[in-house]
Amino acid sequence: MGRVVCFANQKGGVGKTTTCVNLCAAVKDKRRKILLIDADPQGNATTGMGVNKHAGRTLYDVLIRGVPAKETILQTRYGDVIPANLDLSGAAVELVDAPEREMVLKKALEPVKDEYDYIFIDCPPSLGLLTLNALAAADTVLIPMQCEFYAMEGLTDLMTSMRLTKTRFNPALKIEGIVLTMYDKRLSFSGQVAQEIDRHFGKAVYRTVIPRNVRIAEAPSHGKPVSAYSRLSRGADAYDRLAIEFFKHNHTVDV
Repeated sequence: MGRVVCFANQKGGVGKTTTCVNLCAAVKDKRRKILLIDADPQGNATTGMGVNKHAGRTLYDVLIRGVPAKETILQTRYGDVIPANLDLSGAAVELVDAPEREMVLKKALEPVKDEYDYIFIDCPPSLGLLTLNALAAADTVLIPMQCEFYAMEGLTDLMTSMRLTKTRFNPALKIEGIVLTMYDKRLSFSGQVAQEIDRHFGKAVYRTVIPRNVRIAEAPSHGKPVSAYSRLSRGADAYDRLAIEFFKHNHTVDV
């Protein structure tokens, strides 16, 4: 049965979607079967995987219209995708009166979990019903964190949300790990933030650090992960190494 990994951070602009898309592609390159679920109404993970977010059924159809997840899955070179677009922004409102509204996604994924090694869920940068559904459906949470001091505040908020989810909806939820993103070795505060995060979270922090890299920033506008856009770039190499560490990383920790 595939492990469901939720990519979450309540602070925007930390490289969450970028990490979800690029790690998905790197895992696919290692011949694992993977499904990426875009749970963010912005649909950036969808376009980052080269999918037209207006071309067919989306996660909205799964959550609100009861369409089987399997019928919304699109295949790409970089992994399978359940896309999202702005229609999903209305799902949070429409789910309010649904029975067991936080568990809709978890139930929808049950029929397809056995078909994948991993299922990645890209969350919106906020705590709402979409994020709660993702956390309730997940086995673990992977937290991308930008190397800046404000990132620590976002992490504190996320941990509070995760504990709430664990108490009420998903007792088995664990932290998959913390990935440091947008690291610039020329800036002293990048190293200071990295040390502070490592001091607090120890073995949960991945050793692979994602650097600031122009190829990573350019790749989404071409509808490609960085490994397809510029395979020899520092960014592609970093995500390749992150995938290898991801397979070996068995140090999930309690929320």
